[in-house]
Amino acid sequence: MLDRKLLRKDPQIVVEAARAKNEKIDMEQWLEADANRRALMLEIEELRKQRNQLSKAVSIKRRAGENADEEMNKSREIGTKLGALESRVTEIDSLLASIEMSFPNIPDPDVPVGGEKDNVILKTRGKVPEFNFQPKPHWELMEDVFQPEAASRIAGSNFILFRGWAAKLQRTLISWMLDYHIENGMEEVWAPFVAKPESMTATAQLPKMDDDMYKIGRDDLYLIPTGEVPITNLYRDQLLEETSLPVRLCGYTPCFRREAGSYGKDNRGLNRVHQFEKVEMVRLEHPERSEDAHLELLDHAVAMLELLGIPYRVLLLASGDLSFAAAKCFDIEIWSAGQEKWLEVSSISNFRDFQARRGNMRFRPAGGGKPRYIHTLNGSGLALPRLIISLVENGQQADGSIKLPQVLAERMGTEVIR
Repeated sequence: MLDRKLLRKDPQIVVEAARAKNEKIDMEQWLEADANRRALMLEIEELRKQRNQLSKAVSIKRRAGENADEEMNKSREIGTKLGALESRVTEIDSLLASIEMSFPNIPDPDVPVGGEKDNVILKTRGKVPEFNFQPKPHWELMEDVFQPEAASRIAGSNFILFRGWAAKLQRTLISWMLDYHIENGMEEVWAPFVAKPESMTATAQLPKMDDDMYKIGRDDLYLIPTGEVPITNLYRDQLLEETSLPVRLCGYTPCFRREAGSYGKDNRGLNRVHQFEKVEMVRLEHPERSEDAHLELLDHAVAMLELLGIPYRVLLLASGDLSFAAAKCFDIEIWSAGQEKWLEVSSISNFRDFQARRGNMRFRPAGGGKPRYIHTLNGSGLALPRLIISLVENGQQADGSIKLPQVLAERMGTEVIR
């Protein structure tokens, strides 16, 4: 949610932001409704002033033993008018709030304008593996342990069923990632895997993404599409002390998304599924520190890939590729040797105060003054199953076995899996 002062002072910047993000908004409707509300509030304040004056006049006359019927009748008339005007203001408030939910966050000034082709590759690290044989895609290498047909019988298409070493590898990765985050100063959170509409609205999945999510209609709950939702909402409607910032959190969650398979490409194997696992990083920051925190989260995530020996590249997303709520986002992509392409494994986003305004997340300045909105940031640290794709395809050997990086070999109890 954007600051109403900004909407009034510089509505064009909101219009341009929406255009850059390919979002449709009705700024004129908001401005008209806001002007009407302010005009009504002036009228209401004047009527309240008149009613107060009449109330004083009634008191004076009664103390003097005089008749005050005329003043009382006028006061009742004003009360009726006030009731009608206040009801109208309530209606306009509802309309304004509804329109504001359609306004996307404003991209930071250094975000390039454009679509996917305008994303900027900031750096590429690691050596893309070379083979003296034709590398296979993961669905061939994992034929015995990745069983989409069985998953389909259980839950439908585009779900995952792992067995044997694949199941153990996923569990090992989740455990290793959580331990890594905790050792680097994050607090682990085990949060609900479902969320109320209010929570989904605070992090801006609602109303825009309603059709892309699984909803439990009877209970008015959603299966979470990302760990960002429950972990960030831990602080919804909370007032923190400035001294408690930053808040550094991490947590494992499954993620449920109905849109899997809707793009018509990249759907084979583990590339795009309805349910996947990941470990989420969430940061609540002082506004003056959020830009540095964004870079710190990025460095933290890529350091994990370096430990795993996975080639990666970092992209600064262009405006048309940014999420609705993000002000700036770095995508981290890892190399898939069997498919010979880059796969996104993490998006590290800074939302500035956009989510905090929607979720009423503030802090009390240590030096006094009015509470301020915190800045929220998050990113996958890291997301499965694309991490498994890269590990399996990049580590494949000529005999079909998979060589593991040392940090995983120690936990799996073997350097090679078959």
